[in-house]
Amino acid sequence: MFVGHFGVGFGAKAAVPKTSLGTLFLASQFIDLLWPSFLLFGLETVAISPGITRVTPLDFTSYPWSHSLAAVVVWAVLFFGGYFLLKKYPKGAWVCGLLVVSHWVLDFLTHRPDLPLAPGAGARLGLGLWQSLPATLVVELGIFAAGLWLYLRTTRATDRVGTVALWSLVAFLLLMYLGNLFGPPPGDVSALAWVGHAQWLLIIWAYWIDRHRVPSLVPAAGSVRT
Repeated sequence: MFVGHFGVGFGAKAAVPKTSLGTLFLASQFIDLLWPSFLLFGLETVAISPGITRVTPLDFTSYPWSHSLAAVVVWAVLFFGGYFLLKKYPKGAWVCGLLVVSHWVLDFLTHRPDLPLAPGAGARLGLGLWQSLPATLVVELGIFAAGLWLYLRTTRATDRVGTVALWSLVAFLLLMYLGNLFGPPPGDVSALAWVGHAQWLLIIWAYWIDRHRVPSLVPAAGSVRT
């Protein structure tokens, strides 16, 4: 899943309007931001196997430190603690922690049975939505649309940047998603890992957007970004 994770980040803004969209994106994508580095360091592995699913050619052969359920819970607790210590905003900390876990839940829905329960555990889980392209499109784009709708209901632009930057990001995410679905597979694992690091630019983009938007019921001068 790709845009679905960002959809959850968008939607979470309705629960914690004081928390920046960049932070919500960071939490919802956190384990996929760790994964490329773990690939480059040789801690985890992936193979490019076109046809292994209808949606993605990636065979996630080993990723216990970023994507096992036990590891994700640990990452969620660390994210919760770090956010709470920095911002002293308990509700925001809880939502961010849950967003980290939400990534595993959505991956469980889409992946083949390749998600480990814990490092070293033999059991692997996954419901395999990726075996159907139409079903994947309906579910993932539905989550993205719902989350974006909640974000638009919760915030309003304070200037033109707040509108243009948001819709530019939405268009860019959808173009990336379609490119991943219908474009050629990655050339090699190293290239895949380096491209994966480019997701940090999306996080920065979201922080920029949210500096030009405020909660719908709060005057622009009174907005707070955490």
